[in-house]
Amino acid sequence: MQDPLSDIIHAASITGGVFLESNFTAPWAIYSHITPEDCATFLDIPAHVIAYHVVTEGRVFLKVNDSAPIEVNAGEIILLPRNGKHVLASRPGISPADAEEFILPGGDGKLAQLNYGGGGETTKMYCGFLASEFSQNPLIMTLPDVIKLDIAQDTAKDWIETSVQFAAVQLSKGQLASSTMMSRLSELLFVEAIRNYSENEQATLSGWIKGLSDNKIGHALTLIHTQSDKSWTVTELASEVAMSRSAFVERFTSLVSAPPMRYLTVFRLSSAKTLLRESNRTIAEVAHLVGYESAVAFNRAFKREFGVPPAQWRSNR
Repeated sequence: MQDPLSDIIHAASITGGVFLESNFTAPWAIYSHITPEDCATFLDIPAHVIAYHVVTEGRVFLKVNDSAPIEVNAGEIILLPRNGKHVLASRPGISPADAEEFILPGGDGKLAQLNYGGGGETTKMYCGFLASEFSQNPLIMTLPDVIKLDIAQDTAKDWIETSVQFAAVQLSKGQLASSTMMSRLSELLFVEAIRNYSENEQATLSGWIKGLSDNKIGHALTLIHTQSDKSWTVTELASEVAMSRSAFVERFTSLVSAPPMRYLTVFRLSSAKTLLRESNRTIAEVAHLVGYESAVAFNRAFKREFGVPPAQWRSNR
């Protein structure tokens, strides 16, 4: 069975890569903020950026906006879903320098490098981004400012650790910096971080993730994601999860922050964007695959949601 968490991330066109190798020696502190323009080397300027850092040696203290510092050690990954302005430092309280002043451009396809510090204890990390063309993605809006993933403790430790180690070796050779593999690795790390967060933060979950964690609504979401081409009605979805129509609508809307049919429409059209971008299927074929009985109805819904018909959207891309 397909994974609705992976599906919604893929449908939201979340992609990414690694763009900077950072080497620090204590004491050090830098101010960092990845802008959409920083991603322009790899892809079209995105509507939303998620920053992430993979710490491979030493430790770092991360401070986002006015929050308390978070300690991050080797083997841990930090993601900033809201791309908050942040300070990275060898210890709290050090006045930060602007990271951009110390970045050396990468030549011959190699990663850019940031080397900075006072000559003491070493910290090494890779800095990357995930980008989405949707500025109001329902999943991202439910996430906290920072998510920390410990690959030494996570159930997916083996594949994450192997992937990161392999990527680190290739990156040191100037390879994979903007490749499809790095994009896929970034996406998988994001999926695993969210899965880890959802499993360990049950009491504070909200929005789409909370809906996915609910037994009945999670099942409804899985049906929508795995059978979006089916002509679902609210009554049919409610029946599939053994709930009355009214109770289902109320519970779904409360957890997911959107009524069932609205959520289905947005998911279908987001999936259509992926097909339009990544395949050569005709508009009629895409319409059928995402659950519309006619190309006319699909064109009307697509234009209402995104402002242009699907053919023009594809041409613009």
